[in-house]
Amino acid sequence: MTEETVYLTPLQAARIVGLSAKTLARYRVKGKGPVFAKLGGRVRYLREDLDAWVRSRRRASTRDDGTVLTGSTP
Repeated sequence: MTEETVYLTPLQAARIVGLSAKTLARYRVKGKGPVFAKLGGRVRYLREDLDAWVRSRRRASTRDDGTVLTGSTP
């Protein structure tokens, strides 16, 4: 049995990451959101890209600028 790649709509992706579809659209425009594919006029997401984007936004505290968990210095 082979596993098919599932391409998620913006609404499905937004539900998975806990945002509104409108917020996800704003993030796309600003380049702040998860990686997406543009297929014709349609936007689609892969689940692994959503998971990677969420992991990249993990923080140890509200003051963490993203360097604490990676071990980098600010």
